[in-house]
Amino acid sequence: MNELLDSLNLIYPLSPELQQFLALKIEHVILPKKAFLLKQGKVCKNLCFISKGLARCFYIKDDKEVSSWFMKEGDMIVSVESYFKQQPSHENIQALEECELLCIKYEDLQFIFKSFPEFNFVGRVLTEKYYTLSEQRLFSLRMQRANERYRFLMSNYPELIRRVPSTYIASYLGITLETLSRIKHY
Repeated sequence: MNELLDSLNLIYPLSPELQQFLALKIEHVILPKKAFLLKQGKVCKNLCFISKGLARCFYIKDDKEVSSWFMKEGDMIVSVESYFKQQPSHENIQALEECELLCIKYEDLQFIFKSFPEFNFVGRVLTEKYYTLSEQRLFSLRMQRANERYRFLMSNYPELIRRVPSTYIASYLGITLETLSRIKHY
Protein backbone atom coordinates (compact mmCIF):
# COMPACT_ATOMS: atom_id res chain seq x y z
CA MET A 1 0.00 0.00 0.00
CA ASN A 2 2.84 2.38 0.81
CA GLU A 3 4.32 1.89 -2.66
CA LEU A 4 1.03 2.94 -4.26
CA LEU A 5 0.61 5.97 -1.98
CA ASP A 6 4.21 7.00 -2.63
CA SER A 7 3.62 6.71 -6.38
CA LEU A 8 0.42 8.78 -6.22
CA ASN A 9 2.01 11.39 -3.91
CA LEU A 10 4.80 11.88 -6.44
CA ILE A 11 2.18 13.02 -8.92
CA TYR A 12 0.39 15.30 -6.47
CA PRO A 13 0.31 15.36 -2.64
CA LEU A 14 -2.73 13.49 -1.34
CA SER A 15 -4.58 14.83 1.68
CA PRO A 16 -4.48 12.74 4.85
CA GLU A 17 -8.26 12.21 4.46
CA LEU A 18 -7.83 10.82 0.96
CA GLN A 19 -4.99 8.55 2.07
CA GLN A 20 -7.18 7.27 4.90
CA PHE A 21 -10.09 6.66 2.49
CA LEU A 22 -7.78 4.78 0.12
CA ALA A 23 -6.47 2.66 2.99
CA LEU A 24 -10.06 1.66 3.79
CA LYS A 25 -11.21 1.00 0.22
CA ILE A 26 -8.22 -0.54 -1.54
CA GLU A 27 -8.33 -4.32 -1.57
CA HIS A 28 -5.15 -6.42 -1.59
CA VAL A 29 -5.54 -9.29 -4.07
CA ILE A 30 -3.20 -12.18 -4.87
CA LEU A 31 -3.75 -13.43 -8.41
CA PRO A 32 -2.07 -16.81 -9.05
CA LYS A 33 -0.09 -17.39 -12.23
CA LYS A 34 -2.42 -18.05 -15.21
CA ALA A 35 -5.49 -16.86 -13.25
CA PHE A 36 -7.80 -14.30 -14.81
CA LEU A 37 -8.47 -10.87 -13.36
CA LEU A 38 -11.07 -10.36 -16.08
CA LYS A 39 -12.65 -12.53 -18.76
CA GLN A 40 -14.18 -11.35 -22.00
CA GLY A 41 -17.88 -10.63 -21.60
CA LYS A 42 -17.59 -9.68 -17.92
CA VAL A 43 -17.64 -6.12 -16.59
CA CYS A 44 -14.34 -4.84 -15.21
CA LYS A 45 -15.14 -3.83 -11.62
CA ASN A 46 -11.63 -2.94 -10.42
CA LEU A 47 -8.71 -0.77 -11.39
CA CYS A 48 -5.57 -2.36 -9.96
CA PHE A 49 -2.02 -1.31 -9.20
CA ILE A 50 0.51 -4.11 -9.66
CA SER A 51 2.85 -4.20 -6.69
CA LYS A 52 4.38 -7.49 -7.79
CA GLY A 53 4.08 -9.63 -10.89
CA LEU A 54 3.25 -9.42 -14.57
CA ALA A 55 -0.07 -9.58 -16.41
CA ARG A 56 -1.23 -9.42 -19.99
CA CYS A 57 -4.32 -8.21 -21.73
CA PHE A 58 -5.50 -10.12 -24.77
CA TYR A 59 -8.51 -10.63 -26.97
CA ILE A 60 -9.59 -13.47 -29.23
CA LYS A 61 -9.53 -12.98 -33.00
CA ASP A 62 -10.26 -15.88 -35.35
CA ASP A 63 -9.83 -18.33 -32.45
CA LYS A 64 -6.34 -16.95 -31.68
CA GLU A 65 -5.19 -15.02 -28.63
CA VAL A 66 -3.85 -11.57 -29.53
CA SER A 67 -1.86 -9.87 -26.77
CA SER A 68 -2.60 -6.16 -26.65
CA TRP A 69 -0.44 -5.10 -23.69
CA PHE A 70 1.62 -6.21 -20.73
CA MET A 71 1.68 -4.61 -17.29
CA LYS A 72 4.26 -5.13 -14.56
CA GLU A 73 5.22 -3.78 -11.15
CA GLY A 74 4.31 -0.13 -10.77
CA ASP A 75 1.69 -0.18 -13.54
CA MET A 76 -2.06 0.22 -13.37
CA ILE A 77 -4.08 -2.57 -14.94
CA VAL A 78 -7.65 -2.20 -16.16
CA SER A 79 -9.89 -2.85 -19.12
CA VAL A 80 -10.39 0.85 -19.83
CA GLU A 81 -13.64 0.81 -21.80
CA SER A 82 -15.26 -1.84 -19.62
CA TYR A 83 -14.27 -0.16 -16.35
CA PHE A 84 -15.18 3.42 -17.20
CA LYS A 85 -18.38 2.56 -19.07
CA GLN A 86 -19.24 -0.38 -16.78
CA GLN A 87 -20.02 -2.58 -19.77
CA PRO A 88 -18.88 -6.09 -20.77
CA SER A 89 -15.24 -6.32 -21.76
CA HIS A 90 -13.89 -7.35 -25.14
CA GLU A 91 -10.61 -8.21 -23.41
CA ASN A 92 -9.18 -10.76 -21.01
CA ILE A 93 -6.66 -9.92 -18.31
CA GLN A 94 -4.49 -12.81 -17.13
CA ALA A 95 -1.56 -13.15 -14.73
CA LEU A 96 1.64 -14.32 -16.41
CA GLU A 97 3.29 -14.51 -12.99
CA GLU A 98 1.75 -14.52 -9.54
CA CYS A 99 0.54 -10.96 -9.02
CA GLU A 100 0.03 -8.89 -5.92
CA LEU A 101 -2.56 -6.26 -6.73
CA LEU A 102 -4.05 -3.27 -4.96
CA CYS A 103 -7.54 -2.78 -6.38
CA ILE A 104 -10.19 -0.12 -6.17
CA LYS A 105 -13.80 -0.55 -7.22
CA TYR A 106 -15.34 1.70 -9.85
CA GLU A 107 -17.83 3.24 -7.41
CA ASP A 108 -15.09 4.09 -4.91
CA LEU A 109 -12.95 5.75 -7.57
CA GLN A 110 -15.92 7.84 -8.72
CA PHE A 111 -16.51 8.89 -5.10
CA ILE A 112 -12.85 9.92 -4.83
CA PHE A 113 -13.06 12.06 -7.97
CA LYS A 114 -16.15 13.83 -6.58
CA SER A 115 -15.02 14.15 -2.97
CA PHE A 116 -11.27 14.78 -3.23
CA PRO A 117 -10.56 17.36 -5.96
CA GLU A 118 -6.78 16.86 -5.73
CA PHE A 119 -7.23 13.37 -7.11
CA ASN A 120 -8.55 14.76 -10.38
CA PHE A 121 -5.03 16.02 -11.07
CA VAL A 122 -3.61 12.57 -10.31
CA GLY A 123 -6.23 10.98 -12.57
CA ARG A 124 -5.39 13.36 -15.41
CA VAL A 125 -1.64 12.68 -15.18
CA LEU A 126 -2.21 8.92 -15.16
CA THR A 127 -4.64 9.21 -18.08
CA GLU A 128 -2.06 11.21 -20.04
CA LYS A 129 0.62 8.60 -19.33
CA TYR A 130 -1.44 5.61 -20.44
CA TYR A 131 -3.01 7.43 -23.40
CA THR A 132 0.48 8.34 -24.63
CA LEU A 133 1.57 4.70 -24.31
CA SER A 134 -1.54 3.66 -26.25
CA GLU A 135 -0.73 6.14 -29.03
CA GLN A 136 2.85 4.84 -29.21
CA ARG A 137 1.48 1.31 -29.56
CA LEU A 138 -0.88 2.32 -32.36
CA PHE A 139 1.88 4.20 -34.19
CA SER A 140 4.15 1.20 -33.91
CA LEU A 141 1.55 -1.19 -35.32
CA ARG A 142 0.57 1.14 -38.17
CA MET A 143 3.88 2.63 -39.17
CA GLN A 144 6.74 0.34 -38.20
CA ARG A 145 7.97 -2.89 -39.69
CA ALA A 146 8.04 -5.98 -37.48
CA ASN A 147 11.78 -5.74 -36.82
CA GLU A 148 11.38 -2.05 -35.80
CA ARG A 149 8.56 -2.95 -33.40
CA TYR A 150 10.75 -5.64 -31.84
CA ARG A 151 13.76 -3.31 -31.53
CA PHE A 152 11.55 -0.65 -29.88
CA LEU A 153 10.30 -3.23 -27.39
CA MET A 154 13.88 -4.43 -26.74
CA SER A 155 15.26 -0.95 -26.14
CA ASN A 156 12.33 0.40 -24.09
CA TYR A 157 11.03 -2.69 -22.28
CA PRO A 158 13.84 -5.27 -22.16
CA GLU A 159 12.39 -6.86 -19.01
CA LEU A 160 9.30 -7.86 -21.00
CA ILE A 161 11.43 -9.77 -23.50
CA ARG A 162 12.90 -11.75 -20.58
CA ARG A 163 9.64 -12.30 -18.68
CA VAL A 164 6.96 -12.76 -21.36
CA PRO A 165 6.76 -16.02 -23.37
CA SER A 166 7.74 -15.56 -27.03
CA THR A 167 4.28 -16.66 -28.20
CA TYR A 168 2.72 -13.66 -26.45
CA ILE A 169 5.47 -11.28 -27.64
CA ALA A 170 4.86 -12.39 -31.23
CA SER A 171 1.11 -11.82 -30.99
CA TYR A 172 1.73 -8.42 -29.35
CA LEU A 173 4.00 -7.44 -32.26
CA GLY A 174 1.46 -8.73 -34.79
CA ILE A 175 3.78 -11.38 -36.19
CA THR A 176 4.14 -15.15 -36.15
CA LEU A 177 6.41 -16.98 -33.74
CA GLU A 178 8.58 -17.99 -36.72
CA THR A 179 9.01 -14.35 -37.80
CA LEU A 180 9.91 -13.37 -34.24
CA SER A 181 12.54 -16.12 -34.19
CA ARG A 182 14.06 -14.82 -37.44
CA ILE A 183 14.07 -11.23 -36.15
CA LYS A 184 15.82 -12.29 -32.94
CA HIS A 185 18.62 -13.95 -34.92
CA TYR A 186 19.44 -10.87 -37.02
